[in-house]
Amino acid sequence: MFTRLLALFCLLLVVTSSAYPASAASGFREMTIPGTASDHPLHLSLWYPTGADTEPTRLGETPAFVGLPVIRDADPAPGPHPLVILSHGYGGSWRNLAWLASELVDRGYVVAAPDHPGTTTLDMGPADTVTLWKRPTDISRAIDAVLGDTTLTGGIAANRIAAIGHSLGGWTVVELAGGRFDAEGVMTDCLAQFGALYCKIFSALGVGRDPAATAALGADLSDSRLGAIVTLDLGPGRGFTPQSLAAVQIPLLVLSAGENIDPQTAQRAGIAATNKDSFYLAGHLPSATTQFTLVAGALHFSFMQLCKPGAAALIEEEAPGESIVCRDAAGANRQSIHRQVSDMTLAFLARALATK
Repeated sequence: MFTRLLALFCLLLVVTSSAYPASAASGFREMTIPGTASDHPLHLSLWYPTGADTEPTRLGETPAFVGLPVIRDADPAPGPHPLVILSHGYGGSWRNLAWLASELVDRGYVVAAPDHPGTTTLDMGPADTVTLWKRPTDISRAIDAVLGDTTLTGGIAANRIAAIGHSLGGWTVVELAGGRFDAEGVMTDCLAQFGALYCKIFSALGVGRDPAATAALGADLSDSRLGAIVTLDLGPGRGFTPQSLAAVQIPLLVLSAGENIDPQTAQRAGIAATNKDSFYLAGHLPSATTQFTLVAGALHFSFMQLCKPGAAALIEEEAPGESIVCRDAAGANRQSIHRQVSDMTLAFLARALATK
């Protein structure tokens, strides 16, 4: 799936300028976190409140996808601000949840979104793809970078930090909450447990390829600075041990697509049964601190950015089979789905971080 989708993004990844009311715009900047002997360089996108009145541009505007107003490199409004880190799905990028970043900034949050090397749209190098355990550390490194430089954001409230992830990004943020992934168990009779598609994805991600990778994936990758977690139709979730999920101590909001894509379409598109993963997660997390909701009308890609009218046909022409990224359930409207998700997320974070 994502090989074809990469070609699509390369064709359509054109940012254009357009006037928006200045009051509707977020500050926005991009930076690179330097690599180390053990960690890759990390591209990081930042959205933040600003009082600047410079004419904004549309970020991420393409022939297929709707862009959002930002003022590049604007001076940040004084903090301290709460911080949310976003984690994209397999083959995605920071652009996928930019719509949610904009909503969060409107409520005073700073938002940071790393591109995960090896599993991001323009960087699917096999050497990084198979180091899945580095995804959670990407988030921790992003927190380090943002906390370490107040000039980037106007200052962060270090006791009010949350993380939100879609699809494989949901797996990533559960790791940060204390979930422990049992790679050996997942790969034992994988076909019977998960089905051929999931096993193919696991293989591409290097799950269970050797004892060192299994140990790295099973290690404690949590980050105690996080006070709340939101998952958006996560996958894989069923590889987390029930014991580790039961021991998670911070609040989680588990949002799942309320509708399932038919199996044949899912198989062609390379989408696993993530609905089962959300149910599994919610069933093993502490009930007192977990909120689980099926999002009506949502399919797996409904949590991504808005598609323009005619986008599905354009995408199908450029990358046959990939128009599924613009599909929602019959009769559903993605803008309305986004409103549901945004409202639930903002209310949850307000409660979870209120006393932090």
